[in-house]
Amino acid sequence: MIRPHTLDRARDAPASGAREQLLSGIPAAERRLTLADIPTALLEGGVGPPMVLLHGPGEFAANWWRVLPALTARHRVIAPDLPAHGASDGGDDGRLGAERILAWLDELIARTCSTPPVLVGHALGGAIAARFAAGHPGRVGRLVLVDSLGLAPFRPSPRFALSMVHFMMRPNEHSYDRFMRQCSFDLDTLRESMGERWEPFVAYTLERARAPSASVVGRLIREVGFPAIPVEELARIDAPTFLVWGRHDRANRLAIADAASARFGWPLHVIDDSADDPARDQPEAFIRALASIVAGANAAEAAA
Repeated sequence: MIRPHTLDRARDAPASGAREQLLSGIPAAERRLTLADIPTALLEGGVGPPMVLLHGPGEFAANWWRVLPALTARHRVIAPDLPAHGASDGGDDGRLGAERILAWLDELIARTCSTPPVLVGHALGGAIAARFAAGHPGRVGRLVLVDSLGLAPFRPSPRFALSMVHFMMRPNEHSYDRFMRQCSFDLDTLRESMGERWEPFVAYTLERARAPSASVVGRLIREVGFPAIPVEELARIDAPTFLVWGRHDRANRLAIADAASARFGWPLHVIDDSADDPARDQPEAFIRALASIVAGANAAEAAA
């Protein structure tokens, strides 16, 4: 059984009261592993079949906090800070590209999962997860792509693109508010529902956006997230694959998921009243979608 959260910060991360506040009360323990020579912070909690959660660009493992209690009740959940994100090292030697990030994920799964996990990837995490599953047959039990990058060229709405560039160039509370209004279905409702976690959430996001590793994050997004994964590579994925998508995603529009579902036969779960992050905008609907995916896959395996 994993103990409740204990602080064990990766060695290069700054002291952050905001991070501590975000992790407070999460039903997981934080620890550090060195994976592909990258000191990595990760959250682990729960018992049951393994589930690995890969967050989106510029985020961190605590972004899953709204769904962690339900997921850790059914799974042993492993949620890392991606390299160069959160409290994980940035690979500042310049070698943090597609090959190394896949080696990093390979080591993460090998060292934390006793059986092939349910691999859930959001946005950039989805592109990483899809590339890994395509190149590592038999290593993933089920693949869940959530508003994923990599399924088509990145062509967000003009307003989304403008607010994203503005935030990346000048990360402050004003630019983040503008950007989050494009990322969220209803930012005011989200802010209210997050309660006392909202301020540390914004503070830690801004802290990381201003850190030197932000340039490494940008390179990772450009190399791994933005390019479309070749169709023939996606066709090599042998794990049962599912799509979960916010109906109002302005970055990776629902038409991308519709096209991928039709081409590859991947079941699509559309989350209403959600933009590009259903686990944040509509956590209960997201949990229901994951539960349906896992239950359906289990039933199919039993029938086979």
